[in-house]
Amino acid sequence: MSELDALRNEISELDRRLLELLNRRLELVASVRDYKDSAGERWIDPEREAELLQALVAANPGPLSERGVTSIFSAVLDVLKQEVAADRGAVAPERAAEQQRAIGRLAVVGTGLIGTSVALAAGRGGTRCRGFDTDPGVLRHAATRGAIEPVPSLAEAVADAELVVVAVPVGVAPAVVREVLAAAGPDTVVTDVASTKRPLASLEDERFVPGHPVAGGATGGPARADADLFDAATWFLAPTEASSAESVELVERFVASLGARTVRTDAAAHDRLLALTSHLPHALANLLMLRVAEAAEEDDAPLAFAGASLREMTRLAGANAPVWSDIFLGNSDEITAALAGLRASLEELEQALRTGDRERIEMTITAAAAARERLESFAYRTAPAQLNRIRIRVPDRPGVLARITQILGAAQINLEDFELRHVSPEYGGVLVILVAGADNAERARELLRREGYSAA
Repeated sequence: MSELDALRNEISELDRRLLELLNRRLELVASVRDYKDSAGERWIDPEREAELLQALVAANPGPLSERGVTSIFSAVLDVLKQEVAADRGAVAPERAAEQQRAIGRLAVVGTGLIGTSVALAAGRGGTRCRGFDTDPGVLRHAATRGAIEPVPSLAEAVADAELVVVAVPVGVAPAVVREVLAAAGPDTVVTDVASTKRPLASLEDERFVPGHPVAGGATGGPARADADLFDAATWFLAPTEASSAESVELVERFVASLGARTVRTDAAAHDRLLALTSHLPHALANLLMLRVAEAAEEDDAPLAFAGASLREMTRLAGANAPVWSDIFLGNSDEITAALAGLRASLEELEQALRTGDRERIEMTITAAAAARERLESFAYRTAPAQLNRIRIRVPDRPGVLARITQILGAAQINLEDFELRHVSPEYGGVLVILVAGADNAERARELLRREGYSAA
């Protein structure tokens, strides 16, 4: 055997041993995921991943460089997370059959965006759905989507149903749920999708399980309904003290069959959380947009020369006024408390500006940056240090975005997220993409520059 053959054989043996170790590591990561899922904990810990990478760099005897160690183990972490996620996402045939059996007979009361999407999603598993809406036009439109059998009365809709989903505006949800419970049989379970839960907490019936899917859109209606609206979505359940364990379990199985992930909470905690993370941003978007519009009454400059930051911060402004008026009033005390907390922060900033307190201003910005990184670590399940932003100027012409994604897709570079910011018809816009891993980011920049795109 030549010296070269001996070296190659040793490398092959090391590769086989490395493969065995990687497979064992995958088994351990899957076990950690199972443990954390059962405990209701987030299974990806960016802080621990960062500490692990630092420890490996410190323990590295060489000749691998620090960059080499970080790149290799970052890739290992990412690939194993993807393997575990794919395993959780894949539905075995027996599991698919179980999902199909979650609900045989479903009723939807309120056939707008959410109600019709529930019917479409359940229909993927063969569930039969009856629907009722007080607006005959909306009901007819929902029926054309193919997943709902329209019926002329609420009583007819809920007759013989195993589960009733009440998908009506927040303001009328308590009254409609009461009507459904009165009309439904003793074995029929009822849930709702209202985005505030305390108004429903007083409805004490073992068949009722309050719920809220965190999904939807700026505009509603059955035309915008989609079977995959709930795929990988969070679906809060806020059982009352009267809710039976059997009712809760049935709703959880049904929600899982739609592709969503249930999170149990109580009504007060739910409303407090949503006030801060959803309702407050909507309120602020409206107020900011109105303040700029007010300044533009005498001169269009504030609107004509608005930058991307204003457009991004006001994207939520003006969303479905009747729906959001109900939400604001239904959760008014928690939204008021969130506004009060923000007011205190605004006063601190005003004081820093008046006194020229640069240190205070820099501390605020730095703290916000760190908080934003933590937010992104939850959103993308990747340590913030591994996320890289690439800024690309895109001309205003057809096919540009398709070409950029084609270039990166061919190189197996995944986009964790992207933002498209329009600047002007003359300049075009800016595409900001988020790529995990320094090596992937550098390769993406190189490929894009080779094609003539800027990639900062």
